[in-house]
Amino acid sequence: MKRKIFLSVLAVAATFSLQSCLDYDVPGDEMNSDQSQLANDFQGNIDQINYRIKPTQENFEAAYKEVFPYLGSCKTAQYCLRGGKNGDVPGAHAYQRQYGLGPDCYANYMTIPHRDFMYGTWTSTYSNSNDFNGDPRGSYTMVKNGLIPVLNHPQIDSIPEVKAINLLYYCISAQEMADISGPFTYVEDKKNIENPSVYNTVEDIYKGIVQNLDTIVACLRYHETRPNWYKERVRDILMSFNETNRDLYSGGYTGMTTYIKLANSLKLRMAMHIVKVNPSLAQKWAEEAVRDGVVESIDEQSGLFPVVSGFSHPLVDIIWNWGDSRISASFESLLMSLDHPYTKYLITKNSNEITNKKTGAVLPANKKIVGIRSGILVGDGQSYGQNQRIAYSGLDRNYLQDAPLYLVKFAEVDFLRAEGALRGWNMGGSAQFFYERGIRNAYLEEPDYVYEYKDLVDTYMQREQPIAYVQSDPMGDGADWQSVTKIGVKWNDADSKETKLEKIITQKYIALFPLSTEAWTEMRRTGYPKCFRVLNTSDGDGSVRPGEMIRRIPWQSTDPIELKNINETGLDALGGPDVQGTRLWWDVEAPNF
Repeated sequence: MKRKIFLSVLAVAATFSLQSCLDYDVPGDEMNSDQSQLANDFQGNIDQINYRIKPTQENFEAAYKEVFPYLGSCKTAQYCLRGGKNGDVPGAHAYQRQYGLGPDCYANYMTIPHRDFMYGTWTSTYSNSNDFNGDPRGSYTMVKNGLIPVLNHPQIDSIPEVKAINLLYYCISAQEMADISGPFTYVEDKKNIENPSVYNTVEDIYKGIVQNLDTIVACLRYHETRPNWYKERVRDILMSFNETNRDLYSGGYTGMTTYIKLANSLKLRMAMHIVKVNPSLAQKWAEEAVRDGVVESIDEQSGLFPVVSGFSHPLVDIIWNWGDSRISASFESLLMSLDHPYTKYLITKNSNEITNKKTGAVLPANKKIVGIRSGILVGDGQSYGQNQRIAYSGLDRNYLQDAPLYLVKFAEVDFLRAEGALRGWNMGGSAQFFYERGIRNAYLEEPDYVYEYKDLVDTYMQREQPIAYVQSDPMGDGADWQSVTKIGVKWNDADSKETKLEKIITQKYIALFPLSTEAWTEMRRTGYPKCFRVLNTSDGDGSVRPGEMIRRIPWQSTDPIELKNINETGLDALGGPDVQGTRLWWDVEAPNF
């Protein structure tokens, strides 16, 4: 039976996991928009890109006419990578479900100041519930639903660059999916199998993605040999259906360069992920990526840009309009220990007075930066009048609202190269060079509006020792916590390799903020940065012991067919039980060197 896809609501298959937790979001509203139906049963060969094809103008336009109705789904898929749904730009509802209720907390960036939600109760950081934990996987489903029909369309092979770029977006989502929960039906998903059942290992997924990335780069490099009419038509298509490159809108169109560097930078990221499980392959991938060209400037960064696409960063609503997120005590302690520039302008002080429920002492409003301890048992209420924790520190909306939602950030790439150089790989420069350049470009805000960070970064980079910071909860829940940050910022050639790595990953962690999925991956891989322990780990599924961290989001399906697939192929591919404490393929319990 021919399947159909709703192009304006590409996430239909994932809507079960995208109901907002907010009281005023009515489930099903997303289904009220106009919908057009198109065939979705194409089964081509995604992995094959015949980029040497030489179409005539007539053949090109005929192919484009057939593919055109499906290209809107490609833009939707890009939005879904970073908190979009239903064809809309990134928004708070989906973003919260994708990041705020899980990875943001697992990475110790943020935590939630209340426990009451319409669709369940958020007990503490590691609460194990499909009400809150299923949505990062839902994001992948939406991206897949948007891209797979296009990538399998019989006419897409006549416009190989468009196929390559949209395959690149799928690769980004697949990599993040593999790093969140582990194995999934990767091969069958790409083949557009209606009811996929065979789970692939993370190792096979990684190798498949890198193979795709190499093909993508080869295709996009060949683009330079095309006739001018062809390049102009491809540019027109990208202008209409691609949102991740600012050069498309700035008048400085650079052809395929930004996409090539995005692909190679993703390969470099994945190379570093596998350094413990397969160090020789990690080095090979990393050196190939750098040789073929990675992100080298601010202008080459890829992401979704509020100033281009016309939206505000979703965290503005989540923090300030909903009262659903505040910085964690661990993040507070790290930034304060290093006297980071963010403590001078980005992180807000307590918005109202806070009374210690044990001593009665009052912390006046706007007095200090104060985070919430990860895992603490919070109370009910999304307003200050109900819940004092709403007064804890958030992020200044004036700097946050225009902040890009990066796919790959320039600073991240530099820190990857710094670690590679530290390991003795050919990264095109020294570890110190990439480390210091990474810090200089690590700011959160929109690049055109960076002022405070640039004024403060030179002083920050000279800090040799951390401040002996003590984190104290103004409500009196628990004892004071001494900072676990024992390193400075300034590069020191005399430091051990382990100390240098800790510095690199710590600064990378800050630079990634708020991209919590990647920060959480690096924490699992390296053990850095050092963070406060998460309280009440027993609120999870029982597999995370006190003092340890969550290693993955379980599948937790209740569907009988999906449970059958998990039991027959998923668990073998995972190599362990479907629990929070099971390590993924690249997450090896071993020294960093």
